[in-house]
Amino acid sequence: MTTPALHREDRVARHSVLVGPATSQLKETEVDPPGPGEVLIQVIANGLCASELPTWTRGPVEGVPRTLGHEPVGRVLEVGGGVGPIAIGNLVTGRWTASFTELIVVPAEYAVVVPPGLGYEAGIGEPLGCVVEALRRARVDTGDRVAVVGAGFMGLCLLQLLATSPIGELVAIDVRADAKCAALAYGASSARDPEDMDQMTDAFDVVFEVSGTQGGLDLATALTRSGGTLDIVGYHQGTRTVDLQAWNWKALDVVNGHVRDQRQLTDSIRRGLDIAAGGRIDYASLFTHRYPLSDIDQAYADLRAKPDGFVKALIVMNEQ
Repeated sequence: MTTPALHREDRVARHSVLVGPATSQLKETEVDPPGPGEVLIQVIANGLCASELPTWTRGPVEGVPRTLGHEPVGRVLEVGGGVGPIAIGNLVTGRWTASFTELIVVPAEYAVVVPPGLGYEAGIGEPLGCVVEALRRARVDTGDRVAVVGAGFMGLCLLQLLATSPIGELVAIDVRADAKCAALAYGASSARDPEDMDQMTDAFDVVFEVSGTQGGLDLATALTRSGGTLDIVGYHQGTRTVDLQAWNWKALDVVNGHVRDQRQLTDSIRRGLDIAAGGRIDYASLFTHRYPLSDIDQAYADLRAKPDGFVKALIVMNEQ
């Protein structure tokens, strides 16, 4: 059953457009009504993902402006035909691209209703779903010694999830002092510098590489014991080299922690939000810096510079 259509003036939305290297502009566009199986969302906020930092820095390809963003949360304004349990007013989330906008039409099957009691910060589901999916693939066992290489946003989220599981030692590794302090606060048994790990070679049953760097990938390989699991969660853009001899000789189970199947990610988002709603992780506190849509370039600049205490930027479209 479709809902009454909004007036045309209610469909005009601002969106942030990348028009040049590290340069964005706000523009207005009239958004189409949702079709069958779709919902119209008023976007409240977006997480700012480090994976888009190179694109923002470089600027649009061949000068063609584009809208970034894929970590939104918002409220349902209108429902198209054939949509199931989602209703007007629901707070929903999912992976929807080009989401730095006030209004967006998305497939209802990829919209996850945020559990009651969670604010919109804790309802930003895409990055949480990615971490949950990476953990689901790792097959962590009771009493395992686990290391997390990289204690940025994704690493800290993963540490919280691991801290609630029946593993043994949980070690966080990062070069930044504030990241190590945060890792301890979120459940790590210890937090160390990469250079302090020389004596820990082959020491961990499961190692999550969450740095997205060549050095982090090399360290994670060295730390994983023979027959252990190396789970690559970091987003690697550009060419990397791997020590295939070590992977082969140590008989590692190398897991690609990334998910590209939209249905699978949607399921992991739902699972992650249920964990947050149960109070077992403090997901919302990882969003440490807030910016209006008009200040998105400053948000990217801070993401690149990472001032002390910076974990994750939140781009707020419509505070509710």
